[in-house]
Amino acid sequence: VGFNLTATFEGFNTTVYKQKGCSSTVCEGVEKIDKLMGSDELGCAVLGPTCTLATFSIVDLEKGLGLSTPIMSAGSFGPSCDYTLNLQRLLPPARKISDFFIHFWKEKNTIKPEWKTAYVYKKPSNTEDCYWYMSALDADGKFATNISRTLLWKPEDVRDILSPQKNRTSNLFIMCGSPTDLLEVKNGSKSADSSEFLFVLIDLYNDVYYTNMSSLQEMKNVLVLTMPNSRKYTINSDLTDNNTMNDYMAAYHDSVLHIGQVMREIAAKNQTEIQQMDFVNVNYFRNTSFNGTAGDYKLDVHGDRDANLSVIYTTTGNEYKVLFTFDTEYNQTKLVDKAPSFIWGKRLPEYKPDTGPALQDVIVGVLAVTVVVVATIAFIFYRQNRKDRLLRKRWSHINPDLISLLEDSELNVISLKIEDEREKVKFKVRRALYDKKIVNLKELKNSDGNFNKTQRIELNALLHIDYYNLTKFYGTVKFDEGVFGVFEYGERGCLRHVLNDKVSYPEETFMDWEFKISVMYDIAKGMSYLHASSIQVHGRLKSTNCVVDNRMVVKITDFGCNAFLSSSKDLWTAPEHLRNQDTSQKGDVYSFAIISQEIILRKSTFYTQSCCDRSEKLSRVMTSCLRPDLNFETASEKELEVYMMIRSCWDEDPEKRPDFKKVENCLGKAISKIHNQDESYMDNMIRRLQMYSRNLEHLVEERTALYKAERDRADCLNFMLLPGSVHKNPNPEHIAVSLLNMKSEMFCEVV
Repeated sequence: VGFNLTATFEGFNTTVYKQKGCSSTVCEGVEKIDKLMGSDELGCAVLGPTCTLATFSIVDLEKGLGLSTPIMSAGSFGPSCDYTLNLQRLLPPARKISDFFIHFWKEKNTIKPEWKTAYVYKKPSNTEDCYWYMSALDADGKFATNISRTLLWKPEDVRDILSPQKNRTSNLFIMCGSPTDLLEVKNGSKSADSSEFLFVLIDLYNDVYYTNMSSLQEMKNVLVLTMPNSRKYTINSDLTDNNTMNDYMAAYHDSVLHIGQVMREIAAKNQTEIQQMDFVNVNYFRNTSFNGTAGDYKLDVHGDRDANLSVIYTTTGNEYKVLFTFDTEYNQTKLVDKAPSFIWGKRLPEYKPDTGPALQDVIVGVLAVTVVVVATIAFIFYRQNRKDRLLRKRWSHINPDLISLLEDSELNVISLKIEDEREKVKFKVRRALYDKKIVNLKELKNSDGNFNKTQRIELNALLHIDYYNLTKFYGTVKFDEGVFGVFEYGERGCLRHVLNDKVSYPEETFMDWEFKISVMYDIAKGMSYLHASSIQVHGRLKSTNCVVDNRMVVKITDFGCNAFLSSSKDLWTAPEHLRNQDTSQKGDVYSFAIISQEIILRKSTFYTQSCCDRSEKLSRVMTSCLRPDLNFETASEKELEVYMMIRSCWDEDPEKRPDFKKVENCLGKAISKIHNQDESYMDNMIRRLQMYSRNLEHLVEERTALYKAERDRADCLNFMLLPGSVHKNPNPEHIAVSLLNMKSEMFCEVV
């Protein structure tokens, strides 16, 4: 673009001083800048210095010197170089590291608790970066204000803290250096490698954690804070080698490339500005990003480097892995490894040492001992009457005074006939009041109340069943007539009665397809819960054992009573159980299929046109796989899916029958499809009310017509029986007395 960049190399030699290195550069930097400005050789930008003291002396006098040239430094870490006019720092300064520790200590997540204390170890001799990073934790005021820290100056101080003692204030140690420096501090101490402690090692400019994945045993309780894995080179610190490379060299190299890029962008906009330029405006290097051999650079509004720092841990298999990242721009911590395998178990250690039992712990211990003593005394008294109480508690025997029998009438003393025509078994059920609720009292076999072990186990299991679609068992009660089980009451009676009553529950208005699906769904949910419970099998599932409450919710009853109710062979029984007296979950699925066919057709149990006799049906079920009728040809698409499910439930092979969880899911999907139609719940309710209203009108008209027909028949009968003078005269007072004899004779003949 018509210009050349020429680099002029200058520097200073500190080896001539007694204190060599950066500590002897206070005046050297200012002298060099002044010399270059006087000879008009300063140029458009300055690379360096790296030492904080040298840089500080320059930026401290930049106004007096009239310096406006951008200074690009790979170093100058100290707080004295913060917020200057012309300085850009290409490596994270000390204030960024101080911000990391403040926010990282306060971070709280699934694997890290909040920390409030730390030991800060400052080596007697440190590298330039470590010296200023550790000094910031000591002297910048921000870290000390937020975190309670204690300074340690010698390795012996650290080892003293690591040894067992009562005065330790923290389990956390912060230091800067390399793994070798850490080993020097630990000095082979076994206590120093304990999972009770955690070391945070600041080692930003070392790539060994990415290039050599194998770690040391001593690093297992260490978290390393380092730069991200974005370098396009391998660090080689050997100054005698031609391939020497480190982050400082990369930063200066990348800054030169960036200065050239900025100059090209300026030249592309205004060639005249380039020719007249003595220095590049510092704003071109602030609040900007660029890429180099060290990865992505992002300089903030003050010209300081931001980075996504890595926090690395050593796994139990001695490998380095990234645990957290920290964004210095937004001061945010991100958890990378959510299931780390480290020495601390599942969570990093607490900052507080375990100082032994506190006063409140002693108080809690005394109270615990007191509770144990009182509980022991109570247990001794409890054992004295244990046998009787355990016997009563086992099946929750109810005091007869809490049960109020309803009046002994046809409406409240019911005989539930178990449909076994061979044995004609009847199961007496009485209605009563218990806890302000109407309940059923079912007479149990053991009328004297001496239940055996099997019966007690069943009664105890019944007490734990509490589900919406299963009738609740409240316990047992003993009267003079015998021992009864107290069960939840179904106000509308059994499902078989509801299906037969087509007047109260008309087919197309009240009990439509949606209602039938919901009835089957109630049974499937109840059986799914029952099969997953300790009872596991019903064994007598039938439409007469399903009751309906006032809200038209179907509930299953008579489950878990195998010790009190004998199983019978009827039309609901699976063919394999007709052949051998047994019960199974797959047998319950078959029984459900027979009930479903009853619900759909609302005809007699096991309705089929091919056979009417009950005994013949049972025989053909066992021998020729007879099944009740389901008309697949005329079924709609929504009905066909349910029909297929029913057919799979009464399959001859029990293993091919689905379990109740699959049946429940199938019916749930069918209900969802109905509800997902355009009709809303309100429209559905209004439609049902309208249909029910029209059905009532039709029913009233039908009953009125029947009444008129009966009245006409009565009039006709009167006309035939009474004399003509009687039925022709509507006023009985005007009937002649002389006709009474004839009328009496006529009635006598009729009688």
